[in-house]
Amino acid sequence: MKKASTLRIPFTWEERRPVFLDRCLYIPSHYDLHDRWEKLPWADPSFFGNSNPVVIEYCSGNGQWIVERAKENPEINWIAVEKKFDRSEKIWKKIHKEELPNLYVVCGDARTFSKYYALEKSISKIFVNFPDPWPKLRHAKHRLLQVDFFQLLEKQMVKGARAFINTDDFPYVNRILSDILPLSNWKSLLPSPYFATDLPDYGRSYFYDLWKSKGRNIYSLQFEVQ
Repeated sequence: MKKASTLRIPFTWEERRPVFLDRCLYIPSHYDLHDRWEKLPWADPSFFGNSNPVVIEYCSGNGQWIVERAKENPEINWIAVEKKFDRSEKIWKKIHKEELPNLYVVCGDARTFSKYYALEKSISKIFVNFPDPWPKLRHAKHRLLQVDFFQLLEKQMVKGARAFINTDDFPYVNRILSDILPLSNWKSLLPSPYFATDLPDYGRSYFYDLWKSKGRNIYSLQFEVQ
């Protein structure tokens, strides 16, 4: 795999469009033609070129967590979904530096990717690590983990697929549970109160280390799609 230098978008903002960029799918914001996209199978050469199981991490940050998972599990195809370009570029550079053919980064909005680009009934696991809780009520619409997003995830996931959510924000835990528990096809894998703290096999990430250094609890939620 060639040495990575800089992730460059090969057109102007006015010409913006989705594009594959050597193990990165760039999905522009403020773009209204997503419905013209033909969903490609993960085995397509534009993605992984094989039929191994696919796992998605949303809110990948700088990629520390998912890079380690990809190195430890070469038999699994991993997708890092990150909205911010600078963070996506860091993941992209790590993919090339570590020579990880089983890791792909999507630079784009999680909802947009899930609705228009992710193949339905094809994902075996999903992780959402430290999503922004948007604690102020006036910002509630920006929260990723709401009913509409869980319904999108359900379309992506195969029957029996599992979703793992980690957050340091306890009020967000309650909001997530109030949205997801009434959904008939989602089952918590943890008994009431439906969360655990500081699971030992989580792994390391920038936000995990940050919040642990500040003495915060890490809350983990686990669900299965029926």
